[in-house]
Amino acid sequence: MNEELQFILDSTKEAMINAIKHLEKQLLNIRAGKASPSMLGSVMVDYYGSQTPLSQVANVNTPDGRTITVAPWEKNMLQEIERAIMIANIGFNPMNNGETIIINVPPLTEERRRNLAKQAKSESEDAKIGIRNARKDANNDLKKLSEISEDLQKNAEFDIQEMTDLYVKKIDDIFHLKEKEIMTV
Repeated sequence: MNEELQFILDSTKEAMINAIKHLEKQLLNIRAGKASPSMLGSVMVDYYGSQTPLSQVANVNTPDGRTITVAPWEKNMLQEIERAIMIANIGFNPMNNGETIIINVPPLTEERRRNLAKQAKSESEDAKIGIRNARKDANNDLKKLSEISEDLQKNAEFDIQEMTDLYVKKIDDIFHLKEKEIMTV
């Protein structure tokens, strides 16, 4: 097979895999009922003048399905971490007991669950758009190749479509799993 053609197929596959990875990362930020350290993944703490991810200045744990505990490595960071959680505006009310910060994660209402499911659906649609854009770019690149036969071009287009279908199905599977997780009380 032509090297340029192989490069197009490989880069298309890589772009589609990256769309799936991005979707999975985005879905981690969507809360699904039970407490998880990833819920605080977007919190940035002012650590001696520089914005630092919470996970780099404290130990974040979930002792049970409704509680998140944040134990800073430096006790003088308690107020700063508490402030950062409030500023992040993620709907949590941190309680400082002098040693750790405790966050009670309230159960989700039915309406909130539906909104989170819609948000997950929107993220999966964005990922599908990324997959389709990768397909379009690959097909455009194929048309620019002058030294390949028409049969080879058609076969490559077929391979790209198969790849597209496979990754769109993966996105649907990931979404349905997340939707089930969100809607489970």
